[in-house]
Amino acid sequence: MSPSQETLPFGLILPPTQDQLPCDDGVPMETQRHKLQMDILIDQLIPWLETREDGYVGGNMFLYFSLAQVRNQDFKGPDFFAVLGVPKKERKSWVVWEEGKAPDVVIELLSDSTAQRDKTDKKLIYQNQVRVPEYFWFDPFNPDNWAGFTLKNGIYEPIIVDEQGRLLSQQLGLSLLRWSGVYKTVETVWLRWATPEGEILPTPDELSAQTAEEAQLQAEQAQRQAEQAQRQAEASQLQAEEAQRQAEEAQQRSQELEALLNRYRQQFGELPESSSDHF
Repeated sequence: MSPSQETLPFGLILPPTQDQLPCDDGVPMETQRHKLQMDILIDQLIPWLETREDGYVGGNMFLYFSLAQVRNQDFKGPDFFAVLGVPKKERKSWVVWEEGKAPDVVIELLSDSTAQRDKTDKKLIYQNQVRVPEYFWFDPFNPDNWAGFTLKNGIYEPIIVDEQGRLLSQQLGLSLLRWSGVYKTVETVWLRWATPEGEILPTPDELSAQTAEEAQLQAEQAQRQAEQAQRQAEASQLQAEEAQRQAEEAQQRSQELEALLNRYRQQFGELPESSSDHF
C-alpha cells in the first residue's frame, strides 16, 4: 500500500488517486508524424470545447480503469481520448473511479509495432473493461487503414463510412475525415475532426490565422472604401470647380452683353419696342 493512500475504518483502503499513480513511463511517441497526428486531433477540440461548459480532451496519457491494472503496472493509455460531461481542469492521468466515467471516444494511432495489439487486445479492453462508447483507429502512414466502432449491447459494431467518406461520432456530434494538407510543416493525409456538415474544425493556430486574414481583408476593404471616398470627394471638388468656372463665365458674358447694350443705347438710343406690342 502506498503511504499516501487513505485507510478507512475496518481496514478499508481507498483506491489511489491520480496524484498517487504513475503518469509517465518515459517512453516517447514512435514518430514525429504520430506525435503531430495526436496534436492535431487534440488542438482541434480545444476551441470547440471552449464553447461548452464541460469536457476534457487528452492524449498519450495513462488511463486507469481497474485496480488489477494498477497491480499489473499496465499503465499504457490511448493516443487520443475525449470526455464530455466532466469539469474542465488539468489532469495528470485519467482515473475512471475518480472521474466517475470512462472516455466517450478513444482513438489509437497504428504503427507496425502496435497495430496488432490496437486491433485486438486494446479493442477488447476498451469494449469489455473500460466500456468506451466509441473506438477508432488510424494509421498515419497508411490513411486507408482506419476504422470506427460503436458499443451496442456490450459489443463493438463497425461504424460505416458515409457517402462523404466520414466516420460519424454520435458521442461528440462530430465526424472524422481524412484531410490532405500541411500541419506544422508536414504535408500528408491527416485524420481531422469536422462538423456533421463537413466543415473542418480549426486548430487554435488556424483560428488565429483565419482571424488575422479576416482582419487583413477588412483592413483592405476599409482602405478601398477610403480610396473610393477620396476619389468621390475629388470628383465632387472637380464638379464644384467646374460649376464655379461656368458660373463665372456666365457672369462675364452677362457683363459683356450689358456693356454692349449700354454702348448701343448711347449711340442709337433705346431699343424699339417689339412690333407685336401694336396689335
